[in-house]
Amino acid sequence: MYMVIQLKQYNEKYLEQLLTFHLPPEQLKFTSLPIDRLNELKEGQYPIVILKDDDVVGFFLLNSHQRVQEYTNNQKAMLLTALSINQSEQGKGYAKEAMLQLKSFVKKKFTICNEIILAVNHKNLAAQQLYLSVGFVDEGRKKMGPIGEQYIMQLSI
Repeated sequence: MYMVIQLKQYNEKYLEQLLTFHLPPEQLKFTSLPIDRLNELKEGQYPIVILKDDDVVGFFLLNSHQRVQEYTNNQKAMLLTALSINQSEQGKGYAKEAMLQLKSFVKKKFTICNEIILAVNHKNLAAQQLYLSVGFVDEGRKKMGPIGEQYIMQLSI
């Protein structure tokens, strides 16, 4: 099955589709709905949509503000947060394809960035598998998060 997945910086034309996002409670423990992130956007946060053809199937944030420094000393790193795939679109490989495109997307859009950092909850095995399968590396660093221990992973750009 051939998929056409694209990463695009968010703009208002995607809002209506993002408002229809649904995530089951067991996933909301680890992430949040796109609209919640958009309503709280801060300077240095870049919302990214995951598109299949022209339909929004997923969302995440790239962060370049001071919160990044909680995870790394690298001044050129960005922090990936709030990755989600709409429940109706889960299990189709969209998250993996999007994360496989992350390096080239960041190279084009955020040319100063040379590393992506993320924190994944120790209980979120599906996300850990996803990130490891697309090239993120777990170098054994950990951090306490709001609901327990998080593994810090990094992807060199």
